[in-house]
Amino acid sequence: MTFAAHKTMFESKEIPLTDDEREVAVSLRGIGKTFGDTTALEPVTLDIKRGEFFSLLGPSGCGKTTLLRIIGGFETPTSGEVSIAGRSVTGLQPYERRTNMVFQHGALFPHLTVAENIAFGLEMKREPRDVIKRKVGEALELVRLTEFGSRKIDQLSGGQRQRIAMARALVNDPEVLLLDEPLGALDLRLRLQMQDELRRLHKQIGGTFIFVTHDQGEAITMSDRLAVMSNGRIQQIGTPREVYERPSSRFVAEFMGHSNFYDGEVGSRTSDGVGEVIINGCAFPCRIPSEFNVGSKVFVALRYERVEIVPAGELCAGIEGTLVEENYLGPTLQRTVDLGALGTILSDTANNGRQTPMGVGSRVCVRWSIDGPTVLAAS
Repeated sequence: MTFAAHKTMFESKEIPLTDDEREVAVSLRGIGKTFGDTTALEPVTLDIKRGEFFSLLGPSGCGKTTLLRIIGGFETPTSGEVSIAGRSVTGLQPYERRTNMVFQHGALFPHLTVAENIAFGLEMKREPRDVIKRKVGEALELVRLTEFGSRKIDQLSGGQRQRIAMARALVNDPEVLLLDEPLGALDLRLRLQMQDELRRLHKQIGGTFIFVTHDQGEAITMSDRLAVMSNGRIQQIGTPREVYERPSSRFVAEFMGHSNFYDGEVGSRTSDGVGEVIINGCAFPCRIPSEFNVGSKVFVALRYERVEIVPAGELCAGIEGTLVEENYLGPTLQRTVDLGALGTILSDTANNGRQTPMGVGSRVCVRWSIDGPTVLAAS
């Protein structure tokens, strides 16, 4: 079903905006938050585009939920301004801005039916009964639970409850849907199903979703763009591919996925950036950014999946080492190789069903593309 089929569910008065303003759903300018002597959020300046699925990603206590709550009006910023659809909403209450929040546990009313839960916000706005009935039906259809309107909340599965929570939020015609770790309480199977459901809803509705999560896989899978946060600061903003493949800091490199990490210094660098980092006296070939000169202290990150391990032979074209561990992980085979003074290196190889164990203790050749490692300033 297309968004046009649900147009009546999202009726609202148009606010005159410039072309640039129409491209931005949420604008944050210098938004900061302190609790007494504790800084929960360093000043944040950020634009989230209209129709974007944007994720705030980071470990517990990094400030992502505080930032989401400020956007929704549940927290008052210590500094800065929040604008939604070109309108400043900094001093407004949650019910005065066109946002709705979906919480981790749904926050549904157990004494009401599914339909009554969805209708609650519309009833608070004193919508006509026929309008409420129509919009509730459209919302149930949107989350594919049309036959569940008369059920009690305790008759639903965890995934169904979260879909009802989303229907209740969407039925109120939000400019922005705020999602505070809505999948965190679900088991892995349900979480994966709900990821698909959220992607489908976003594509079908075409609205702006801001999603808070600590799960890197969720953020990478679902987001158009994401912001990685740590200690109340945004460390990097970009597409999932940009952030994963080219992290801008040591924290982002360590937080996003699994990598081999090494400290060293630039030993050589050609005019086109090809060079070597010296790690414990060993040469580590990689492409070195132009800001680093010979002798610069650097940090190298090399993703597990970018490391190739083959049996040693006369034409190694890499670094020889000894295989010290080989683990079967289902979708991948994980191998650990001792490279002597360079240390150990881990590799994840996609399991195509044809790989055979190399044998712990065997000599192997380890290699990677010159563009595989990421070189960052030492911290």
